[in-house]
Amino acid sequence: MTHAIPATMQAAVLTRFGAALDIIDIETPSLRPGQVLVRIAASGVNPLDTKIQAGNAAHAQTRLPAILGMDMAGVVESVAPGETRFSPGDEVFGMSGGIGGVPGSLAQFAAFDADLLAHKPRTVSMREAAALPLIFITAWEGLVDRAHVQPGQKVLIHGGAGGVGHVAVQIAVALGAEVYATGSADQKTVIESLGATAIDYRAQEVEQYVQQHTGGEGFDVIYDTVGGATLDASFAAARRYLGHVVSCLGWGVHKLAPLSFRAASYSGVFTLLPLLTGQERARHGRIMAEAARMVDAGQLRVLTDTHHFTLEQVNQAHALVSEAQARGKVVIDIAR
Repeated sequence: MTHAIPATMQAAVLTRFGAALDIIDIETPSLRPGQVLVRIAASGVNPLDTKIQAGNAAHAQTRLPAILGMDMAGVVESVAPGETRFSPGDEVFGMSGGIGGVPGSLAQFAAFDADLLAHKPRTVSMREAAALPLIFITAWEGLVDRAHVQPGQKVLIHGGAGGVGHVAVQIAVALGAEVYATGSADQKTVIESLGATAIDYRAQEVEQYVQQHTGGEGFDVIYDTVGGATLDASFAAARRYLGHVVSCLGWGVHKLAPLSFRAASYSGVFTLLPLLTGQERARHGRIMAEAARMVDAGQLRVLTDTHHFTLEQVNQAHALVSEAQARGKVVIDIAR
């Protein structure tokens, strides 16, 4: 059910890098062609949000003052003339702003490009839906769009209990792959509950788990969600000729020799591109529709932190994430 749209709204605004977000009253946005106005119910917090706040994410191209918050779930209040994909009252979710000068979801309302949105899964709450967009898109682009995972392939997910990692495990399982995931010993139960074989990266060297699980042949697909030395380890664990390494954190300087000597391939994932460039935005909307389908089919669940934060407590929520104290995705409740 929609309500009267007020002329002003509350938003969490970043006015200076390294400073706290300020809760202020600003004008409720108006719609441009192709947009829908969403009453935000919940906003998911990603580590990137806290890096933007700290001034450590130049690649996000944030322009101050900025309303942060990339992930959201909410209710459509109005649509631009000619927009037919969504109607007032529709529940939607998506990764739809918060970078590149596009206002994000840390506000009571936001005008979003309809291409970036999909109908929210019916079987989960707004909080759970708001936790999914960035991590699901990142996982999907790596496994489906880049690596084209096939049934029966041996897939290794590095960081299988992390945000992107735990979703990637579930996507690979749903695709019919034989899935393995690295993590610490205390993450074994979580990883196995998602359908993967857990590998304790502290207890085994690369050569050991490649020998144990692939007979020394290497994995067909490896998704690195950690970066750094873990990406180097991925190059050494890829299957000869057919191996494909994907990384969403391949930003360092790496030696490609181990990958080249195995005649394997590499792909990078940069989930922010559609928001930054305006290109391929409709793909993100289609990927979000896949997320909703998987959730409603019982193939996907998202791990959320048990803390509840309001918009006024946004800085506490960001601190929990930046200090790596969260257990699962942190979500801020916007609507009350």
